[in-house]
Amino acid sequence: MIDTTNGSVMFKVVALYKFVSLPDFEALQPEIAAFCDTHGIRGTLLLAAEGINGTVAGTSESIDALVAWLEDGNLFGGRFRRAEVKYSKAKDIPFYRMKVRLKSEIVTLRAPDADPTKLVGTYVAPEDWNDLIASENMVLLDTRNDYEVALGTFEGALDPHTKTFTQFKDYVAQNLDPERNKKIAMFCTGGIRCEKASSYMLSQGFEEVYHLKGGILRYLEDVPEQDSKWNGECFVFDERVTVSHGLEIGEAELCRSCRHPLSAEDRQRSDYSEGVQCRHCVDMSADRRDRAAERQRQIELAKQRGQAHIGDDATSAARARAKAKKAQRDADRRRNLQAEKAVGKGVEASG
Repeated sequence: MIDTTNGSVMFKVVALYKFVSLPDFEALQPEIAAFCDTHGIRGTLLLAAEGINGTVAGTSESIDALVAWLEDGNLFGGRFRRAEVKYSKAKDIPFYRMKVRLKSEIVTLRAPDADPTKLVGTYVAPEDWNDLIASENMVLLDTRNDYEVALGTFEGALDPHTKTFTQFKDYVAQNLDPERNKKIAMFCTGGIRCEKASSYMLSQGFEEVYHLKGGILRYLEDVPEQDSKWNGECFVFDERVTVSHGLEIGEAELCRSCRHPLSAEDRQRSDYSEGVQCRHCVDMSADRRDRAAERQRQIELAKQRGQAHIGDDATSAARARAKAKKAQRDADRRRNLQAEKAVGKGVEASG
């Protein structure tokens, strides 16, 4: 269990992925989960036959130990070496639980022809990205979903208006043509979606396909803000919600009812109620709104008591409270029995 009460603790966050053949991915799951639990690491890692993907956080020592183990542990035989790895920091632990999930794909596209281990586009380093996207006849394509694009994107990028990554195939079929769109530059949060999307587009006949190595996160980390072509914040899939240049934590927050990211402007609207509703879920049913309001009330009460209200800490705290209550009940029961015995002996003596 991580002690999150010490304000001096700075947690280390690692986002990593690698497309690599993992026929034994199911057998790896319990081993990786046990390592993370032992080292107090939280977050989500996805395992599939095509590789590993995820973001986790913990102390600096625990994260360094995990990465070293994945790269050099005998269990993996070097298969995770040279994975795409990005580090950042968070004042508070950005995940509530640790999960190692088995999936059919580490990023779901449902396109059998897309195999980054066999065919992939041209990687472009962050320092070369600005020049690339400024080149003539370059189509700049944001491969993320609509709620992510709404928070920030590169200047001049096309928004595919997708709800899920699987819809990317339809967007390409309906809007892009290998004969007409000769040069494509794509980007995503950490690079993984672009890597698979580039493989897919090459399989569809597109010839000149580029993608940002390390994704937006690497760009925001490596490119000085004064030289940046990025506008807004970048959505991340944890409790930080967004990051900005230098991977500083952004201003966006999540709606606790619908999980939609909200900008500062969204939270100033008259239809916003913290923890209850936002403009994206304002039309929810009365029952759902009541449940959301009660959940928010419980969260606020937990904060007032200095208690965790969700995740592994909350579960551990609840178990500890239940154990303490049971111990108290047992102690009371023993005292009552002793008192009854004492009364009985007193009656016998007087008789």
